[in-house]
Amino acid sequence: MGQHCADLGHPEPFHLKLLGVGNEQWGEQYVERHSVFAKAIKDKYPGIRLVSSVGPFAEGEMFDYLTKEMAAIKTDLVDEHYYRNPEWFLQNATRYDKYPRTGPRIFAGEYAAQSVAVISPDNKNNWRCAIAEAAFMTGLERNADLVHMASYAPLFAHTEGWQWTPNLIWFDNLRSYGTPNYYVQQLFATNKGSKILPVSYQNAAATGQDGLYASSTFDQATGDVIVKIVNTTAVAKPAEIHVNGLKNPLARAK
Repeated sequence: MGQHCADLGHPEPFHLKLLGVGNEQWGEQYVERHSVFAKAIKDKYPGIRLVSSVGPFAEGEMFDYLTKEMAAIKTDLVDEHYYRNPEWFLQNATRYDKYPRTGPRIFAGEYAAQSVAVISPDNKNNWRCAIAEAAFMTGLERNADLVHMASYAPLFAHTEGWQWTPNLIWFDNLRSYGTPNYYVQQLFATNKGSKILPVSYQNAAATGQDGLYASSTFDQATGDVIVKIVNTTAVAKPAEIHVNGLKNPLARAK
């Protein structure tokens, strides 16, 4: 493989760190074949971290089976997918709060709120879906010790040649444009921070009380405290943010 890449003009190593074994596979046959691939890869490249499938659904019999099997073989990460309606994303902002920390880490490998139904050609990129995803993502960020990676899917679609809706970025032969979902992803990606800070609202984590969801991080490189608040209601929610440990502990935000 290395010589082939060199012949094609890329002689330097790619420094590959993760490798997926399958995508949305399920059942006993996948577990059997996964073990063959995992052994071959780990024997030759012990530093590679494996990303393993837990099926195409976020819960159910095949998900439960693979989650148990992948934990038993101690794979590095499992790839969870969620194509559900916006309400599911709101209800699952706490999904990882009580996940065990002794098993594989999580790759939220594919997710997108579906405005109509899964695989429906009538799905739209709209603010309702984007805000629901943002609320869900506060839960991903709050549990970053467990959820190591996340990615919206699909990424690109041509306006006259698409197979799936919704998509993050649409383009035609001359232009490209981001959706509301894209700008949610952009805001999270460009405001990550490096350490999770707890956020409480009404003496508990902000996970939907009064329609508000929140997460916060501290950026050790800049010294910034980054607070993300998602208002999932149809009305403005003025809020006071108290930051413990600062000389001026009171700031105002909307």
